[in-house]
Amino acid sequence: MTEFDRTTPLERISQRELDAVLKRHELYRQAKMGGARAVLSFFDLSGLDLSGRDLTSADLTGAVLQGADLRGVTLDYASVYGCNFGKANLQKARFLKTDMRGVFLGGADLTDAILEGADMRPGKIAERDRGGDLRVLSPQDRGAQEWGAQGRASEMQYADFTGANLTNARIAGGMAAYTKFNGAVMKGCELARANLEGADFTGANLEGADLSWANLHNATLRDALLSGAAIEMAELGNADLEGALTDAPAGPTPDDLDADFETLLERHASWIATAGAKGRQLDVAGYDLRGLEASLVNANLTAMVGSRMTLCGVDLSGAQVQAAKLDGADLRGCRMAGADLRGADLSGAKLDHADLTGAMLRSLSLGAGGRMPTKLSNARLRYARLGQADLRDADLRAADLTTADLTGADLRGAGVEGAVFERAVLEGAKLDDAVRKVLGAKAGGRR
Repeated sequence: MTEFDRTTPLERISQRELDAVLKRHELYRQAKMGGARAVLSFFDLSGLDLSGRDLTSADLTGAVLQGADLRGVTLDYASVYGCNFGKANLQKARFLKTDMRGVFLGGADLTDAILEGADMRPGKIAERDRGGDLRVLSPQDRGAQEWGAQGRASEMQYADFTGANLTNARIAGGMAAYTKFNGAVMKGCELARANLEGADFTGANLEGADLSWANLHNATLRDALLSGAAIEMAELGNADLEGALTDAPAGPTPDDLDADFETLLERHASWIATAGAKGRQLDVAGYDLRGLEASLVNANLTAMVGSRMTLCGVDLSGAQVQAAKLDGADLRGCRMAGADLRGADLSGAKLDHADLTGAMLRSLSLGAGGRMPTKLSNARLRYARLGQADLRDADLRAADLTTADLTGADLRGAGVEGAVFERAVLEGAKLDDAVRKVLGAKAGGRR
């Protein structure tokens, strides 16, 4: 509980006055003369512009920022205890380990925001009355029609956390009914006893999250990752769990293979080296290999068969995966930086949040002028990292690259008809005229 003495309503300051405070905080952060930590607690900052500012360690306790522009703001380690962010624009804002107890985020836009380790548990603000006793403030006391820190849980109904990073965030007991968490990373997130009725967790990563006693009635958890999540005591009435991955195997497991995986890799290497005369091709189509203990870093997986297999979160950095058949495979969160995937069939594969930095995804030369294109048609690459990746001549038709990072990637000759590039980063990407024409204004990315 935060206590303060209040004899007047919240003070309203102008944009000019706010800019002066922010400038001094900037100097403070740089340890320069004239700097001073920003202390904006219990000020009315509704509708003002704080976008792109660095407010690390600032004090905004109990401030009202309804409808404010906070796009790209940095509030790491700051105190926003009891703040009202109702309908504020917080796209790509940073709240690393920030004290957000008792905040009100109703209707706020936190698309792609970073809230890793943020504390969003219940909190309340109080004042001492004339008799010296503490009194929890009401919305009327706060000068705001909708204030969410009245001794209740943090409120974020109808907020949008699409693509946000909420790893290890603490939202236990929070109010997040009808809130969007599509594609959010929520590993280890504390959501015990939270009201999540009607919330949308489509494609979210909730591995290791605590959802015990949470209200998930009518919630959507389609394609969510729930491995290691505590959901046994959660209310799941009418919840949509289609395609969600729990601890239950999604197919045969490594224990069902006819040999240990290291032996299978050795057989496969022999099969490759002898053009099929010896050894045996690796075929794990439909298997759930999440419990795989063998390392696949720099592994030789050329021409393997892994259609519809599940391999979420596995490290395949530097692996040789040329001409592999991986259509429909679940490779979400896999680390494939520097991997050679030339000529691989990844059509319809799930590659959300995968790290493909510097990966080779161009066509595979077959000799005599023949080429085998890499197939990524209808693949899901939402939030994937494809910086400096070689995608020349790749088939990306109807692929979903929402918020994918394609910084410096080579897309010349790629087939991108029907692909989705909403909020994708294309800075420094190499685009030929044909690709540029297809992308046009609908790419929705930043160049």
